[in-house]
Amino acid sequence: MVRLTRIYTRGGDRGETSLADGTRVKKSAARVAAYGTVEEANAAIGLARLHVEGEEDAMLARIQNDLFDLGADLATPEGGRKSEGALRIVALQVARLEREIDAMNARLAPLGSFILPGGTAAAAALHLARTVTRRAERLLCELAEKEKVNPEAVKYLNRLSDHLFVLARRVNDNGVRDVLWVAGANRPRGE
Repeated sequence: MVRLTRIYTRGGDRGETSLADGTRVKKSAARVAAYGTVEEANAAIGLARLHVEGEEDAMLARIQNDLFDLGADLATPEGGRKSEGALRIVALQVARLEREIDAMNARLAPLGSFILPGGTAAAAALHLARTVTRRAERLLCELAEKEKVNPEAVKYLNRLSDHLFVLARRVNDNGVRDVLWVAGANRPRGE
């Protein structure tokens, strides 16, 4: 477990931070950008949780915990000093997301259009969390082009954005309150 007795250390005052294995890196490093955006997605999910309860809240609580696991995974470089035995995202966590997506999606009508973020406050917050998750995924893929990363971490973020999309539809009265995109709806006629 982590025990924090001091919140500030002054260790990052020169634009560097420590990874979980003690390695010092620039705060602008691709790895830091990836796990920092995972943390941002976690915060967005925390806001979404203010608008849901019951099963939806329980799913999001599990996801928030997984995102801390993912942050620990990314903060511990594979092949680094403390990589052996490091906390990593595993296939079972990805599979749980897939089961939840399938169960929620089974109750939804198929889509005939793209969806605009909105409908209910909960759905809008989930769409925001989804877009932050997509950005985290892009940053993780960029990192994976340069350094070795856990492939299950990439899969997890990919499934998570799908999960948040389907959950947003679910909290929109199972899609009844979805706001559909109407292509070209605001273009002047004849152009």
